[in-house]
Amino acid sequence: MGQKINPNSYRLGISKGWPVRWFIKGGYPKFLEEDEAIRNTINKRIGLAGIANIEIERTQGNLRVYIRAARPGLVIGRGGKGMEDLNKAVADALRKVRGGPNKKGTRGEATESKVALSLNVEELKRTEVSSKYIAQQIAWDLEKRIRFRRTMKKYLEQIMQNRDIKGAKIKLSGRLDGNEIARREQLSNGSLPLQTLRADIDYGTATAFTTYGTIGVRVWTYKGEIFEKKGGEDHERRNDRPDRSERPEMGRRPGPRS
Repeated sequence: MGQKINPNSYRLGISKGWPVRWFIKGGYPKFLEEDEAIRNTINKRIGLAGIANIEIERTQGNLRVYIRAARPGLVIGRGGKGMEDLNKAVADALRKVRGGPNKKGTRGEATESKVALSLNVEELKRTEVSSKYIAQQIAWDLEKRIRFRRTMKKYLEQIMQNRDIKGAKIKLSGRLDGNEIARREQLSNGSLPLQTLRADIDYGTATAFTTYGTIGVRVWTYKGEIFEKKGGEDHERRNDRPDRSERPEMGRRPGPRS
């Protein structure tokens, strides 16, 4: 039996942080629905900007959204108009989820509350590799009817040119090149230790909407092992170990008396 799991969720709290951070007592279903509405609105409005990551942070009365995009100029717009439109769209989506000021919650309180919304856009540097952005680029190329094998080789070589990357894998599934029978194809290079928890593995997915159906794109990238995230203690343990030269010699067993 195959035992597959999302590499990102597998490492949450160990080598990867949570993409959503809020510790508010009560109202979990409402906040979860709001977070999903925020992500869907951002992906729908500025999907062409190459979104690599979306992080949501809630505190009492504040809601901060951090967006990492490969092309932040498309998000900000001329004179910051794009950010204003995006902020307004997210606020409208939240208002729809909350249902207005007259809707009551499960305990009788009004679900509409004044929350200060702030959007922050960060640029994805060229030296950084994001699996989600690469998967989206592959999906865009497949929608332009570029041959899938050529596309896979192109982006795999592009990934491996980065110094920090030690291994990568690209997997496509669907009606590749319009064939009637759907199948899966993959290309990989280097090592990819998926079961090692301290391995820094980035995973991203995307969907190509073609005229002959949808094609799923999955990308894995391996950036080496992490010892610093939780490894302060681990490093101390390793440094406390004496070297072989400093270890006391073990006593030899006495040989037979002559």
